[in-house]
Amino acid sequence: MVCRLIAGFPARRVYIALLLATALALGGCSGRGPRVTVTIAGSTSVQPFAEILAEEFMTGRPDIAINVQGGGSSAGYRAVASGAAQIGMLSRVLSPGEGDVIPVTIATDAISVIVHASNPVEALPSKHLEAVFTGLTRNWSTLGGPDRPIHVISREDGSGTRGSFDDAVLGKSLVMPYAVVQDSNGSVLETVASDPYAIGYVSLGLVDPRVKTVAIDGVVPNPDTAGSGQYRIVRPFLFVTSGEPEGAVKEFISFVISEQGQRILRDNGLISGT
Repeated sequence: MVCRLIAGFPARRVYIALLLATALALGGCSGRGPRVTVTIAGSTSVQPFAEILAEEFMTGRPDIAINVQGGGSSAGYRAVASGAAQIGMLSRVLSPGEGDVIPVTIATDAISVIVHASNPVEALPSKHLEAVFTGLTRNWSTLGGPDRPIHVISREDGSGTRGSFDDAVLGKSLVMPYAVVQDSNGSVLETVASDPYAIGYVSLGLVDPRVKTVAIDGVVPNPDTAGSGQYRIVRPFLFVTSGEPEGAVKEFISFVISEQGQRILRDNGLISGT
């Protein structure tokens, strides 16, 4: 009824109409209150999975809006620490200086080494993979491929994927200075998919038919080999909060770690975190 009355207000009461319109925009004519918004920010590896989870969660809770943003793992930590986001997404373990947040492991992910689908190289020993990314090996012919330069695709500093890959593969060595640096898993995937001589690494759940996953030390990454420890280039997917989660934040996290949420993650190539 209020919605019908606004149109009939006399001109001298326009300001009252504006106030009511504002209230209606927030609460709607249906009588339902404003949606609660939960902002999630951080790892571009976790982001697509968080978006799938958010969409499923909101179908049952239309009163809660889940806003998922990228930016990288370190940015996710900073967003939570500064209060800009209620949940941070990290695709790595917490650093020593990040102990002021509360982590929840939502899944485990394998980092897949990928090449163009046409590349004949099927497998690499870990020592050869290290040589490629440090620049000691620069031609595919050394690895059983064509006589063409290797185009190394890596991630930016602050990326959880980069940190986990460096720890597992490079140790204390550094990525070659001429590597092409991309700012997301999606960018790495697109670059490798469009370059027959490129090599990069992405989350297992994002691999598509345009690229080929390379076996490392004879082991192909999949949920079984990663979960059993046979494939060793793995890392956790974390949600972090600045304190014990409450309200809508707690509800969403509870959904993610529930059987329904974990099934969604398993169906998308991740390893259950609970």
